[in-house]
Amino acid sequence: MEQPCVPARNGHFVARGHAPAASRRVPGVAVPSERCAIIGAVDESTASTDAPGRATITACIIARDEAENLPDCLASVSFCDEVVLVDSGSADATREIAKAAGARVLQNAWRGFAAQRNVALENATGDWVLEVDADERVSPELRDEIERFLRSPPPRVTLAGLPLREVFLGHPLGPSAKYPKYRHRLLLRGAHRHDERRTVHEGLVPDGPVHPFAGDLMHLVATSWGEALGDAWRYARLEAGQLRAPRTPAAVVKGAILRPAAKLMYRLSIDGGWRDGWAGCVRIAIDCGTDSVVWIRHAAGLRGSEHGESGVAEGQHYGAWKERRGCVRVVAVAGDAGSCARASGWLERAGAAGADTALICAGEPPAAEARVRQLPRFGPIGVIRALDAEEQLRPLDAVVPFGRRARAALAMAPADLRGHMPELTAESDPATARWDESARTGQAA
Repeated sequence: MEQPCVPARNGHFVARGHAPAASRRVPGVAVPSERCAIIGAVDESTASTDAPGRATITACIIARDEAENLPDCLASVSFCDEVVLVDSGSADATREIAKAAGARVLQNAWRGFAAQRNVALENATGDWVLEVDADERVSPELRDEIERFLRSPPPRVTLAGLPLREVFLGHPLGPSAKYPKYRHRLLLRGAHRHDERRTVHEGLVPDGPVHPFAGDLMHLVATSWGEALGDAWRYARLEAGQLRAPRTPAAVVKGAILRPAAKLMYRLSIDGGWRDGWAGCVRIAIDCGTDSVVWIRHAAGLRGSEHGESGVAEGQHYGAWKERRGCVRVVAVAGDAGSCARASGWLERAGAAGADTALICAGEPPAAEARVRQLPRFGPIGVIRALDAEEQLRPLDAVVPFGRRARAALAMAPADLRGHMPELTAESDPATARWDESARTGQAA
C-alpha cells in the first residue's frame, strides 16, 4: 500500500518498497509499510544511545473515566522521567491506576481540551514534554527515536511532529486518515501553550522549524460502531459551538452539502483513501458526515454548552484554521537530478539567511542542508500528498518549483498547498530575500 511520504528512521534513506526495521505495531494490528523517506533528520552519529547525558522528558495526559485505556498508554510512556495526569472528575479507577504507575495526578474541573492541556504543561518539570491521550500508545520505534532526539535535539527546534496512525475498528489507516497526520505533541517546555479560545482541535502553533518523526503514535480511534458514531457526534457539537459563519441559505448549502461531497471525492481519490479498504471509506464518510452535522447545527442555532472561537475568519470553512508565526516556511519542488541539485543549493542559501526550508524531490537526493522528502515516483498526486504532509508540519508560506516537471505538477495542486508568496521564485536571490516574519505580513524590515 503506497502512503504519503513519511520520515525514514533517523532521517536516513529507506530503499523504495522497504519499511523501517523497527516495529510500529500494537498487539493484533498490522501496520502498512511506507515507501518513501525523509533525509536530514536526527543524525544517528551524534544521537547514538552511547552519547553521554540526555534531556529529561515529561509525559502529560488529560483524562476522564479512562480506566480501560490508561494502562497500555502508561506502559508506552514508561521511558519518560515523569508522568503528569490531569483528571477532570473520573468516576472509575483512572486516578488510582495512574498513581499506581508512578504518575503525578492532578484534579481539575473540565475547562476544555486546551485549558486542561495547559494545566498539565504548567506542572511538568522535564526539559521536553510529550503530550499523549489515554487512547494513544507510543510505538517502540517512536520511543527509540525520542530517546535519540533527547540526546541531541536539532538546533532551532522547539516543537516536533509525530505521525498519528489511526486504528479504526481494528484496522490501521493510512491515506484515508491523512497519514502521516503529524501532531505537534513533543515540545520544549515553556516554549508553547495551547490557545484556550478553541474548544476542540487545540493544536500548538509552530513559530520555527518543526522536526518530523518517523515512529508512529498509535491512536485507537474507535473499537466499536457505537464509539465511532458517538465520537463523531460529540466533535460535531463542539465544532458547531465555535463556528463563526453566516447562516444564509447559500452558506449552509455549501457547508452542509457541497463541501462535504467534494471532500469525500478528494479524500477517496487524490488522497488515495480507497486503498485502506472498507474501513478507510467508512472513516472518510463519517468525517464528511460530521462536517454536514456541524453546519446543520450551526444553521439551527444549536451551539451546545461549550462555546469557543475556532480562529477561522467568518465565511471560511471551520477546518481551515492556520496561524503563521516566525520565520518564512519555504518548500522547493524538483522533478529531476539537475533541478534537485539547483534547488538544494538555493535552499541552503535561504536557510543560511533564516528561512525554514525543505525539499521535495524524486530519485537520488543531493547532499543537502535542507530536510529532503523523497518521492518514489514524481507526479502531480505524489507532489500533492508530499505538500500536504509538509503543510501538516507547519503552514507553507512559499512553494518554489524548479524545472518544467515541478511547475506542471504544482499547477495541479490545490491553491492552499501552493503557498501565498508567489513573489519567491527559483530566480529570486535567497541571500537578499526577507525571511523573517515581517516578510509574511508585508511590514517594513
